[in-house]
Amino acid sequence: MDHPQFSIITVTYNAAPLLDATFRSVAEQRNVHCEHVVVDGNSSDGSAALIDAYALQSVHPVRWISEPDKGLYDAMNKALSMATGEFVLFINAGDVLHDSDTLSRIAALPQADVYYGEALRVNPQGRSLGFRLPRPPRHLNWRSLRFGMSVCHQSFIVRRSCALPYDTQYRIAADIDWMIRCLKVCRHTIHTHQVISHFLVGGISSQRRSKAWRERYRVLSTHYGVAGNFLCHLWMFIRYPFRLLVGQP
Repeated sequence: MDHPQFSIITVTYNAAPLLDATFRSVAEQRNVHCEHVVVDGNSSDGSAALIDAYALQSVHPVRWISEPDKGLYDAMNKALSMATGEFVLFINAGDVLHDSDTLSRIAALPQADVYYGEALRVNPQGRSLGFRLPRPPRHLNWRSLRFGMSVCHQSFIVRRSCALPYDTQYRIAADIDWMIRCLKVCRHTIHTHQVISHFLVGGISSQRRSKAWRERYRVLSTHYGVAGNFLCHLWMFIRYPFRLLVGQP
């Protein structure tokens, strides 16, 4: 094949201690043609040296840069422009693919524009905190996100031709806007019924939850209308205490 089937994308900034686990999980993917695209935001913690060493040793091609950017989603757009694979998947610093056959199992599935699946939450020690909630819907389309991120960003694999640029007017919630817009142009999605990723708890939206909710409200109002979005958020407010009880606000 002239181009890899998958481009795994890692965007990082001053996260050197987290890179090893992520790099190993990609390097260990077997029986699949993939590349690893790494965009570092000119880190000052030695990340560039670690990425360079990894690129020299990895069994898969590694394409990387280390330079200043205008924020997370600007860096993600850079990574998308560098990717050459048929499909793209974001696995950022501290996140890992479930096991060494994760991508090869997906490659064996029928053709689709999007493959999605489960995600496990893990703490900084790598211990599983259980499935991310809500669990992925049986059938996924752009309307499936009206109640929020029904599929974890790290367990959403999209055909590169459908992977539109992130809207950088959003500083925290551009990922859900991006996923909705991608799904609007996709024709066929497949639930893999497998765990695709383990994601490290405590991302940007978790750290700045109030601002994240306000920005997400803007995003969802844009796509689903003001009245419809209000009703959906009323339901999310009602279910919020239950999610607190199970430790997933």
